[in-house]
Amino acid sequence: MMSWVTSGTGSASCRFAHYFVVCGLDTETGLEPEELAGESFEQSPLRRSFKSKVLAHYPESTDRSPFNRDAVNMLCMPHGLSFRSQADGREHHFHSFTVAQDDGTRSYGFVHTYYEAVTSAQITTAMEILHQMHHVEHYSTSSSSSSSASSPSTSSMDSLVSSLDELDADSLSACLGCAAGSFQPARDTLYASKALCLLTPLPFLHAAHHFLSQLHQAVTSHAAPPLPLESYIHNILYEVPVPPPGRSLRFHGVQGPIVCQQPGPEELPLGDYPLGEAFSLLGVENMVRLLTSVLLETQVLLYSQDYQRLMTVAEGITNLLFPFQWQHVYLPILPVPLHHLLDAPVPFLMGIQRKDCSQCSTLDLSHEANLCFVDIDNHRVDPPEDLPLFPDQPELILELNEVLLRFGLQPHGGATTSNPAPAAPLCLSSLVLEDLMEDRRNGNLGGEELAVLERLQALARRCGEGGVEGGKTLGRAFQEEEEELHAAKMNVQLREVFAGRFAVIFGRYEEFVIHSAPDLESWLGNRDGTSNFDKGSFLSVQPAPHLHFLSWFLETAMFSSFLDSKVLSRWADQEPLQRVFDGRLESEHPYDTLEDDPGNRRYRKCSVLHKSAQAMERRLLKVDHTAIHPHLLDMRIGQGRHQQGCFPRLQADVLAQGHNTNKINIIFKYSLGRRSLHQSKLLDPSPSAVTQIQRGFVEGLLSECRLKTRRMLMERMGKESVELGQGEASITGLQENTMIHNLCDLLERTWGHGLLLKQGRSALWSHLLHCQANGEKMEPPSPAESPGQSRYLLEGLAPPKGSFVQDMRFVQTMSEGLSEVGRARAWIHLSLEKKVLSQHLKLLLANQNLIRQLYKPHAFLLCEEEREQFLFHLLSLNTVDYLCFTRTFTSISIPYRVVITPMKKLSIAMTMSNPWVCVSGELGDSGVRQIPKNTQEIVFQVRFLTLVSLSRCQCQNLGRLSTLQLGQENSGLLAKCLVDCVIVHNEITGHTYRFPCGRWLGKGVGDDSLERVLIGQLVSPRGEEESGRWTGTPPEQGSPPQSGHMGSLGRCNNRLSSVQVQEEMREAVNNLVKHFHKAEQERGNLTALLCGEEGLVRSLEQFLLHGFKSSRLFQRSVFIWDFVEKVVVSMETADQMGDLRGSTELCDSLCHYANAINASPRNIGKEGKFQLLVCLGVRDQLLPQWLPLLAESHLTARLYEESALVQDHAAVNSLSRILHTLHEFPITLETALIKGVDL
Repeated sequence: MMSWVTSGTGSASCRFAHYFVVCGLDTETGLEPEELAGESFEQSPLRRSFKSKVLAHYPESTDRSPFNRDAVNMLCMPHGLSFRSQADGREHHFHSFTVAQDDGTRSYGFVHTYYEAVTSAQITTAMEILHQMHHVEHYSTSSSSSSSASSPSTSSMDSLVSSLDELDADSLSACLGCAAGSFQPARDTLYASKALCLLTPLPFLHAAHHFLSQLHQAVTSHAAPPLPLESYIHNILYEVPVPPPGRSLRFHGVQGPIVCQQPGPEELPLGDYPLGEAFSLLGVENMVRLLTSVLLETQVLLYSQDYQRLMTVAEGITNLLFPFQWQHVYLPILPVPLHHLLDAPVPFLMGIQRKDCSQCSTLDLSHEANLCFVDIDNHRVDPPEDLPLFPDQPELILELNEVLLRFGLQPHGGATTSNPAPAAPLCLSSLVLEDLMEDRRNGNLGGEELAVLERLQALARRCGEGGVEGGKTLGRAFQEEEEELHAAKMNVQLREVFAGRFAVIFGRYEEFVIHSAPDLESWLGNRDGTSNFDKGSFLSVQPAPHLHFLSWFLETAMFSSFLDSKVLSRWADQEPLQRVFDGRLESEHPYDTLEDDPGNRRYRKCSVLHKSAQAMERRLLKVDHTAIHPHLLDMRIGQGRHQQGCFPRLQADVLAQGHNTNKINIIFKYSLGRRSLHQSKLLDPSPSAVTQIQRGFVEGLLSECRLKTRRMLMERMGKESVELGQGEASITGLQENTMIHNLCDLLERTWGHGLLLKQGRSALWSHLLHCQANGEKMEPPSPAESPGQSRYLLEGLAPPKGSFVQDMRFVQTMSEGLSEVGRARAWIHLSLEKKVLSQHLKLLLANQNLIRQLYKPHAFLLCEEEREQFLFHLLSLNTVDYLCFTRTFTSISIPYRVVITPMKKLSIAMTMSNPWVCVSGELGDSGVRQIPKNTQEIVFQVRFLTLVSLSRCQCQNLGRLSTLQLGQENSGLLAKCLVDCVIVHNEITGHTYRFPCGRWLGKGVGDDSLERVLIGQLVSPRGEEESGRWTGTPPEQGSPPQSGHMGSLGRCNNRLSSVQVQEEMREAVNNLVKHFHKAEQERGNLTALLCGEEGLVRSLEQFLLHGFKSSRLFQRSVFIWDFVEKVVVSMETADQMGDLRGSTELCDSLCHYANAINASPRNIGKEGKFQLLVCLGVRDQLLPQWLPLLAESHLTARLYEESALVQDHAAVNSLSRILHTLHEFPITLETALIKGVDL
């Protein structure tokens, strides 16, 4: 076995431990009540908490890890100093904690707390007086009729002292004698809690636990330890180094050797906390839910009576984050003086102790909208609403179950850590060991037997050669070592499972990292406005079930920090975790995530579980290094004498610094990345520090609002530029939903900051209800309720938006089973879509009297300047259009108002016979709605019916509107109307859609159409007073204008040249190709691309109109359908006479489709028939074959000029090839287009 003696003297980062600390009762300052403990003075003094002090710490300070006295004291005794008598239980216990530094490094504290007899007469007398005061108060209260509770003020204490003076001795004796749990110094022994703490740079949980346990056993033992305690403490502080990477180290405690190890450079970082215990406490499913909440940076609150359980779950879950790191507030043990941090408006991972028999409902949490509450003792995890599933969660749970079952643990949780079946006691005597040693000298033992012998020798030394030392047999010691090895192997295998999942998900992440900055300075200067990752492309190659989780995770600070580290690695050394992760991806490459079909990607189990566990086992069984043994120090004789049960006052001079000059050259860095908050400030409970922290929270909320709104604007405007053909989209609808979700979370945290009293799960919704109650008393009638609303629609303007109270009433009537949090999010979505979010929030904040009643003085809502800037940033979102409410809440009923507008420039009275409309959107259609007689408008509540398996069901709103069918009956000679457009107004969201028409509706005019299919476009508001200007989303393509479909040939022929016509045709086909190359959820309106103003039908019509001869052949307006009908008749005649040239099958298909369209009961007119023919031809992949048939017809030469495009064989063949590119895409037509045609 390779082993040599090493020393840790040198820089503090090289040493195993930074500090040794003793906390407890300071006899000089006396008893000080812990005012922030929240305890009642009705409790016995032995059950109250008092202030503890740091009694000693060694060394005084180190270079890279300054000692934080207040923080260490609070974390060593989070609930303060406690007292017991000899009649009470005085069990010692162990817990750990962590302290984060401002530079991102973390140090760990390990605390062994026990009860030590109080020898100070001053303290025992003070405790006796407190008991007398308590019993007198109890006696006085029980004998009086007053029901008021005693106040723990100074005057109350004075009155208790005077009551003691007034009582005579007999009364006092009677009072104290009958009181349960009384304390009398003559009869009772007083014990106070004392904490022995070791601060280390790494989480050496088991090694520190063993060292402190042995130290405590030496203090409570009858016999003195072999050396003074200073020798052991000096040894671990200055002579025990951190083991080198990939090596193990043995050092010596008071009673025996202790082993620690550190993973190698290619292994997962050190994680010594027992993951098996965390999984046993919560169960596998709950642990995965908790991990998901942490990955998505929700607020996580752990709750347990046991401080060590809090640390076990917190450290276990953060160890599973590899290669990512938690970037926010991290306080797994939140001391009582720091409970003000519970209303921090930032993501956090904190833990608080459960008081005896208390329930989680008694916690005063100001906001719970985005809180994951983890009740460890009751094995329950309550995640936030709408938490997405972790990718491949069912398969992941099965794999974790397999690992736990291999180690003898049940995966369902609800129990403490189960250990493997204990081995038989190994009561080996010295004789047996001597026989084995003899075999070793004779060469009769192999490699494995030698390893076992070395372990037995170490255990024998630890337990004493006789087999018993301190009540521990050799067998028990061997069993403990086996259990530690067992837990270590389980730890690494559980962590490898999650590391494997992240390697699958992000196996090719480097291909999507954007390196745009030429140097470090320019990158640092433009970080806020620069994207380091192509999120849209990355999401496009992920399986659909994973997108919900991944779209949220890509927006987290931990992923941004991970990417920043990757970009920074171009100019600096890589972060350790990222170097390990990248190294694994490069060496193994088992995950070809881009080459697989995302829909068929199979779950892959981790393949390195056994290998990782073997590496861990080798280090623990074969120790590589041995530290210097504890030795006598140059101490003054007579000090530090052993007194059973009492920790001695140590000699500070010998522990102030190390005396060994040997140095070990180990460089260690355990960085947690950058943080937005000064972590050290969080642990300062002083009023000035609390004020500074709260001020930092306010500034952080404002900065977050600025960044989020800026990102939403930039990404949304980028998408709009793509719609105009000016760039590439960098956002998907899924990402947009994620950003809006993050905005909802920001508003919830803002409204929850500084809230005095919890009013519900959603702080924002509670405030909205308060404002609604006040607003309903004084709100004037809204213009939206006036009967003249259609006047705005007739003028092409959006009607006034509804009021705040109206929006609140609608959200409250939504039949979606929404919780308070869900209603608040619905209100935010609706206000954002209506562009009144900033306006409504401004109204909410106008009632300052209400805000002062609800909030503490430091709350964000009471900071006037920051509040105004916050509203200004939200106001900027009005410059873009969102359909977040319409597309999120799809099952609600929405009233629509429809107005038909006649052509104004012609003085023709509007005469329509039983007109009707059918509005269609991305979510369905309204069905046919009759317009009442003698009116031009209709208001209806959309509850349309869908035929599913011959059953009818009420369905959701229409979503974004796309088409509108307008028709009338053919009754009466004057049933004709020249329709300018149809306006449809969403009464809830305020959106107005314009469906241009510009054509006749009636027989004997135009193309004899009694029905039109119109294409809609969203109308952006104009002249909005609040913002002064609008630059909304560019309108989509509407219905083609009148001039392109009717009128003389001269207008049609002279308008576009042959080059322009061909360019328009190519552009129309290109738009369709780009449509299908987008993610399915990001595709726009296909009908608009087919039938819109610049759509395929319009472009093909221009192609066929080019070079058409005089209209005298038809004596009326030219319609391409007339030409198609003539060609069809010609083909049918030729077929009957046997003169048909070309493919009979293609000719039959064209004739069949044209005749079926003519036979349709719908009166859609000639334009509508040609549009339907083109759409069906594209859908059924026949249009490219039909064009040559039309061009080769003998009628073409008679009806077209020689320069016409249809007579140019090269142009026709080119167009056919272009249209042929659409064959690879599945084209589905709207019902409004093909209704009544059975093809």
